[in-house]
Formats: sequence, structure tokens, C-alpha cells
Amino acid sequence: MVGNPSRALAWALIFLLMPGCATLWDGDWEEDGHRRIYLYEVQPGDTLGRIAWRHGLRVEQLQRWNELANPDEIQAGAYLVLNPPGDEGAAGGHAADTAPGQTEDTTREPPPPPDDAPDYELGWVWPADGEVRRSYATDSGGKSGIQIGGSEGDTVRAAADGEVVYSGSGLRGYGNLVIVMHDDRFLSAYGYNRALNVAEGERVSGGDPIAEMGRAPGADEASLHFEIRIDGEVVDPEDYLPARDL
Repeated sequence: MVGNPSRALAWALIFLLMPGCATLWDGDWEEDGHRRIYLYEVQPGDTLGRIAWRHGLRVEQLQRWNELANPDEIQAGAYLVLNPPGDEGAAGGHAADTAPGQTEDTTREPPPPPDDAPDYELGWVWPADGEVRRSYATDSGGKSGIQIGGSEGDTVRAAADGEVVYSGSGLRGYGNLVIVMHDDRFLSAYGYNRALNVAEGERVSGGDPIAEMGRAPGADEASLHFEIRIDGEVVDPEDYLPARDL
């Protein structure tokens, strides 16, 4: 188990975005008959909502799998189960030993927004100035979000105030990637950058430059891959970004 909470958070966010990550899971697990049970050690300051979106899960899933009547009752040092029991996994059409963040269908319709999406505003701004070249969708690589066009080197901005929890190129399929955690529920991700201008742990304000736009491998034009997630659930960024005239 990773000892540094910030580093643990960064790697957990990688699992959140990575399809098919079962073989890369480096957290705790235990055997239960023929299946693996994946475990997460609660860190000081964790909330169930934060743990859920780190691992691409819903709060109600964690409550059910861990028999938590009150989502506020988790304690630092306790372990939470991150995958469903065998009977639920079979009934729901998912493998019982599926690792956190793993997706089985790589081509699928965008999931609906969370039923209890927050009704507060974070003061969102557009992360880049170009036109939306691809609207909200889930592509064959398992990524959900929008593609914003532009030119190589264009400024990529933080879409709202928050903390940089990942800045690097360790996640295959996203190129140089920045992830910003805005609060316990909201996260935004910025992929395919030419250069990264922020470090993990850095606080940013909405509109601050965080990267330079680049190109996805094989692409003819530069673009920014942009995602917003609530409790780990992907949502359409254009539902949150302000209207604009181009």
C-alpha cells in the first residue's frame, strides 16, 4: 500500500480513467474462493464520495458492498471492498473479480449523469478556445468527454478552482495528462497535451494555464481531450461549461 496520501490519490485517479486495469492493480486484495476481493485502506480525510470517484464507482455501490448504513461512518485505517460480491457480479453481468475502474465494454453509449448531481456551481470556464470537434461520447478506447480543437501550443486552462492531483504521461491513451480535483465530487481531466505547466499538489484557479495543447497519436490536428466527472461518473462537460459564441 502506498504510504503517501497524495501519491496514493494520484495513482487511484489513474485507475479511475484506465480501461482494463485489472492486471495493474497494486493495492490490497484477498482471495475468497475463486474470486479476488479488492480492498482500499481509508486515508485520513477520505469521504465515501471521494473514494468512489477515485475508483470509478458510485457511492451507493460502496455502501451496499460494505453494508454501510451511514456514508459518514468510515474511519481512517479501515478497509473497504471495491468490487461486488460474487452473486451481484454475476447478476449484473460483470465479472466477480473485476478490478476497480475496469471496464468490460470498450464501445458503449455515454452513461447518464448521477441521479443526485450537485446543484451548486463551481464557476466553470472553457479549458481551451477552439471549437468542439467531437461532442460528448464514449469512444472505442473507453474514454468519455469532448474534443476541443486548436493549434499546437495553445493554452489549456483549468476549468475551475482546484488541486492538481496528477500531472504526467503514465496513463496510456491520454498522452500528457493533467487531472484537477475541484472538491469531494468534481474532477476534470485534460489529455493529449504537448507540455504540462503544473505539478501535483499545486493549487490552481479557474482560467489558470496548466498545459499546452498537443495532438493525439495519429491525429492530423491538435486537440484537447476534456472530461468532467462527478463521483466517478462521466458527464457531458457542455452541461457545465458556460455558453459561448465562436
